[in-house]
Amino acid sequence: MRILIRSCSVIVSMFFRFAGHGVDERTLITVLGKSHPEKRKSFRKATPHFFKEDERSFERWDDHRIKLLKQEFMRFKNAVVLWAMHPWERDARLMKESLTEGPDSYNVLIEVACTRSSEELLGARRAYHSLFDHSIEEEVASHVHDPERKLLVALVSAYRYEGSNLKEDIAKSEAKILLNAIKSSEKKTQDEEVIRILATRSKPHLKAVYKDYQEISGSTLDEDLKCDLRLQETVQCLCTPERYFSQVLDLALRTDSDKSTKKALTRVIVTRADVDVKEIDEEFNKLYGVPLSKKIEDTANGNYKDFLLTLIAKGD
Repeated sequence: MRILIRSCSVIVSMFFRFAGHGVDERTLITVLGKSHPEKRKSFRKATPHFFKEDERSFERWDDHRIKLLKQEFMRFKNAVVLWAMHPWERDARLMKESLTEGPDSYNVLIEVACTRSSEELLGARRAYHSLFDHSIEEEVASHVHDPERKLLVALVSAYRYEGSNLKEDIAKSEAKILLNAIKSSEKKTQDEEVIRILATRSKPHLKAVYKDYQEISGSTLDEDLKCDLRLQETVQCLCTPERYFSQVLDLALRTDSDKSTKKALTRVIVTRADVDVKEIDEEFNKLYGVPLSKKIEDTANGNYKDFLLTLIAKGD
């Protein structure tokens, strides 16, 4: 009897660990796979959050919990599928999903448009043509409504200069333009000069603008844009991507975050593993006092956790 109760408590503890970051498959197989009917009955009785007592005298799954459990088993599969994709196809599918899910996911459009190289973004646009028989530009224009449409169409259409040449006097001038627009305009996402600067200038140029803005205003550009989420995300992705991704990962690793927020864990690790995951790891540690790999080790489960840690280790 004691063994039965102890085994049941192990299973119960595993189910209560389902916090949106994968499943400990090995323990489930070991414990549930070898269990007999009485043990599984005790498990059902001991987990009222997962099973309800039916009026016809049996313990039935809670439908909502079944859905959540299936999602957790899917996390590892989704991560592997995304990792195996050609980067162009991956980004095209991420943008399509973002448009399908609506405004709460438009940050993914900004991520792809602003953290990829010009050739990578062009490749994603080509893949979008092949996969969905439309251009990403027309899809954004038809799905997104004001006041964000102009900004997002301009960002996904961009093909930025990627050389190192920049003119300091122009950077200072455009820092002043941004400051004036931010201080005086209530519709900053529709301001043509703001959009022109953020959608056409090279990243080295924009980082110089970012630095000049802080010297002129005494605050950072993204701090002054805290009331305008889309512009703030745009500036962060262009000028401080490691900080942006660290903040996204912090939210994704919280147990109380919603489904859409938690999905970012897979997206960010998979898309940045070959790029700047080491820098993101360092920035995460600086911001939150714990290495990203340690946070994932403590939060995620099973094969999903192991796969994410393997990708992070690529940056070492």
